[in-house]
Amino acid sequence: MTVIDRFLSYVSFDTQSDETSQTFPSTEKQKVLGRALADELKTLGLCDVRLDDYGYVYAVLPATKGYENLPVLGFLAHMDTSPSASGENVKARIVSYPGGVLELGNGKALDPVVFPSLNRYCGQDLIVTDGTTLLGADDKAGVAEIMTAVSELLAHPEIPHGKIAVAFTPDEEVGAGMDHFSVEAFGAQFAYTVDGGELGEIEYENFNAASATLFVRGLNIHPGSAKNKMKNAILMANEWLSRLPAAETPAHTEGYEGFYHVMHIEGDESETSVSLIIRDHDMGKFNARKSFLEDLTAFENRVWGAGSFELTLRDSYFNMKEKILPHMALIENAKAAMQKAGVEPQCLPIRGGTDGARLSFMGVPCPNLSTGGANFHGVHEYIPVRSMEKMVEVLLNLMRAD
Repeated sequence: MTVIDRFLSYVSFDTQSDETSQTFPSTEKQKVLGRALADELKTLGLCDVRLDDYGYVYAVLPATKGYENLPVLGFLAHMDTSPSASGENVKARIVSYPGGVLELGNGKALDPVVFPSLNRYCGQDLIVTDGTTLLGADDKAGVAEIMTAVSELLAHPEIPHGKIAVAFTPDEEVGAGMDHFSVEAFGAQFAYTVDGGELGEIEYENFNAASATLFVRGLNIHPGSAKNKMKNAILMANEWLSRLPAAETPAHTEGYEGFYHVMHIEGDESETSVSLIIRDHDMGKFNARKSFLEDLTAFENRVWGAGSFELTLRDSYFNMKEKILPHMALIENAKAAMQKAGVEPQCLPIRGGTDGARLSFMGVPCPNLSTGGANFHGVHEYIPVRSMEKMVEVLLNLMRAD
């Protein structure tokens, strides 16, 4: 089975995670793909394959004779897809891209003016959707690439390699992918997530991340007699939001620039809640952002009365850079593996996070590698066939010990 065959099979599973769920995994349907992957790993011949109660899939490829003493190297990808767009009934198809605007269907199109990365793939085959769902390359492409790489090692026992650990995780898209992950069960000393974007990306710097929830208590009075009495929670929340730095949003930042991102607001005159996230690569600036929100909340409480505004902050993950710097051989090895496959490596900061960021703080240094895909989390997602095939070659280069 090719990497493309596997990928097209995996995207047929709806594995969308749910950030509002109180269960783990956040959706039971993630376990359906987990069971299928565990069965496939067993059929391929990997050892110690298991799907645990939390939905994690673990497996081991034993080292070839004479290479048992090498450090155990792990590879991870996540099974869930983003809550930002539907992952149900994905209609993936392979199309030849001649350049220009590519119609997806249902009023959606890939336009290189909007998505300039398309210009790199003229004349190549792309896997796209019909414009109604995301594709699921984030991160079923990573799952397919890892699975195909280990299947190649099993099919070619003459290729020397150390012990390889494999794990497929749930709930990465809702920031919970490592909540119940077992480092002991995984068994790797070093690892890579295969969860990046376009071919050649190597990432070992990511955002420090936190989520924030603002709860606003107003006082609702009949509008006919509300003068000097009503406290409209919607307008109070809007006042708080208006004091956020206008230029520090995702739409106005890039590279190492951090931001505040308002994601959801709901409520009425009596009670309103706001959900947002805070991101910054620099830890000092990250902490300053959280302090700014706390100070803003305290200020509004002085204006509107104690207890009118309640802010809850929760750290999500931290910049893995400090954990990778002592182990830069991981990055040099990844560069060499890409160059050997004819891929130009490029180290980029992640404007997001990965399971590997959290895993690095759990004692397993774990940078991130490209999958080859683009436009994740939306209906314009696509992935070039050649990029997936090249990533299998890259992973094989990393796994082999000669």
